[in-house]
Amino acid sequence: MALQWRERRLDFARSSASDLLFMRKNIAAGIDIGTYQVKVVVSESDPEQPEKLPRIIGSGLAESRGLRHGYIVNTRDVTKSVLDAVAQAEKASGFKIKRAFISIGGISLQSIIGTGAIVISRGDSEITQLDIEKATAGAERNVPAASMVNRRIIHTVPLSFKIDGKPIMSRTPIGLKGNKLEARVLFITCLSQHLDDLIDAITDAGIEVLDVVASPIAGALVTLSKNQKVAGCLLANIGAETVSIVVYENNLPISLEVFPIGSTDITNDIALGLKLPIEDAESLKRGSLSNAQVSKKKLDEIIAARLSDIFDLVEAHLKKIDRNGLLPAGIIITGGGSGVATIEDLARAALKLPAKIVLKDSTWSVAYGLTILGIGGDDYADQGMSKPAGAVARKVGSWFKQFLP
Repeated sequence: MALQWRERRLDFARSSASDLLFMRKNIAAGIDIGTYQVKVVVSESDPEQPEKLPRIIGSGLAESRGLRHGYIVNTRDVTKSVLDAVAQAEKASGFKIKRAFISIGGISLQSIIGTGAIVISRGDSEITQLDIEKATAGAERNVPAASMVNRRIIHTVPLSFKIDGKPIMSRTPIGLKGNKLEARVLFITCLSQHLDDLIDAITDAGIEVLDVVASPIAGALVTLSKNQKVAGCLLANIGAETVSIVVYENNLPISLEVFPIGSTDITNDIALGLKLPIEDAESLKRGSLSNAQVSKKKLDEIIAARLSDIFDLVEAHLKKIDRNGLLPAGIIITGGGSGVATIEDLARAALKLPAKIVLKDSTWSVAYGLTILGIGGDDYADQGMSKPAGAVARKVGSWFKQFLP
């Protein structure tokens, strides 16, 4: 499937301008199907200033239908939601959306690391791209079969290499010499059925899927700076029903995980603990409702208890990958659940890491990140995504203004 997507991108680039939605003006579309909303963004880059952040020229937003906990339960309803959001983006941008990059999220996302080793093929012992591909393929074969049941790889990220048992410091071993090449590779996977259902829903809307990107990876392009990703950090997106985390180090994603818990659980806890309607509980959680009859101490205790559960899961994952307390750039928190008061202090205490909130309203970050990848060209093949991320980091505060009236 990944090969088919790459072939589609090549065919896309070769097609005539009159037959396409984009590329004539370096334009790309991103579609993010979330549990509650479908977001579509159309962006355009300036070919004469490729270092600048792509300009958003159209966006569309529609209520998600046919999904439950991030999974598609009714393809026809999802397709209708996509069509509604796409129609808005087409009207705003003036382009007919025929092809797009899409995101995939939810608890079906996982990551696993594999290692592979091969003997250098050339007689002069010089390492080539073919050797890297063989070592990467070997790493994939060495992933435990039980971890891949009903799953499909959507991202392959070479993390490090060894030549004759010695680690190399450069990003790629191409051109170096040795007898044996070892590769340590991150594979990001998702449930095959989830992926197929997602592609079917987009295709039924008359849109060709150019590629599929894990939502945390696309969102990180907008949320994280290159310095943060080089130093080592964790991006936590606290959504309504899930918390997705992606860990970066040396400008590469080294781990990804999604937990089946979210800010809706906090709302439900408040409603039960204080015997309040859901609507009032949600307002209290966000600090937008003042109620003299509610004990602030008890409210804080309820919120802190659920957030502690979330950060315990994050800490357990960091221990699993040997990064607990070892990420200098700390935890960066985003998503609707990041608006809860005292969340930074709780994260700092639980994880023993620096903590900060960015982009409380991350509605558009994933869809916009998809367009950055779409326009990025050769940068897309580099799963570290350092070039687009560097541009995004410098302007992250301004791109949201494009959506304001």
